[in-house]
Amino acid sequence: MGAVLFSFENMKYKKSYVITIQFLGFRFHGWQKQQTVKTIHEMVDKTLCFVFNHENFKTIGAGRTDSKVSANAYMLQLFINESIESRSFIESLNSNFPSDLKGLEVIEVTPSFNIIQTNKEKEYVYLFSFGGKNHPFAASLLVGLEEDLDIELMKEGAVLFEGEHYFHKYCTQPSEYTQFRRIITSCTIEENRLFTANFFPEKSYVLRVKGAGFLRYQIRLMMGVLFELGRHELTLDEIEASLRSDNDRAPLKTIAPSSGLQLYAIDLLR
Repeated sequence: MGAVLFSFENMKYKKSYVITIQFLGFRFHGWQKQQTVKTIHEMVDKTLCFVFNHENFKTIGAGRTDSKVSANAYMLQLFINESIESRSFIESLNSNFPSDLKGLEVIEVTPSFNIIQTNKEKEYVYLFSFGGKNHPFAASLLVGLEEDLDIELMKEGAVLFEGEHYFHKYCTQPSEYTQFRRIITSCTIEENRLFTANFFPEKSYVLRVKGAGFLRYQIRLMMGVLFELGRHELTLDEIEASLRSDNDRAPLKTIAPSSGLQLYAIDLLR
């Protein structure tokens, strides 16, 4: 979940705002713009062109998201030369957004503020169930495994990720500058009471993870390991060993499906 370096080009704009949005990521290929596929950033900028009736603005996101990943609360920063009235702007934004995006809030910040580089804590959640085939309507939000899992053992395993650890094995395609030592402030598995629907299974679960920053596919790799633990394919000791500084640094192979993951909240620590 990389970052784009701050550009002094942003300083040419007189005004800046942080916009909080929600989106269902199932039909999108993540946040970052790409030439051949539909992305959230592309859809946001197209919508803003309709709202402002011009293209003299710039937007940056608080971080990347993977294909099909959703967000209960995602933040982006808008640079523009005109003032925005919060209520009318959100109403206009939502009138022009497709049904799988929604604007929640807009607050003014200084143009020197940088949503990428500012200190923040993110909370991700991963929704899953097991023991049966789910209704197809649940597929966009909740991953269903048909086999049984040892959920109590998985709860023990989740707590092992809390604290400062070395996540060499929980990252794909790192760069030479990637910092693998990360701090996770909390990591738990609990019964899902965050999102419900009559087409959800009778019981489902949620992995909740909080931290300042995460590596590419880190949480999906963590969830993949916990699924393996729940199948008794590995042990708690093996998870502990994978997080030590002397781990073998070989990348893990089991990446949990992206559709169960969502960015649940961002807390700006200013």
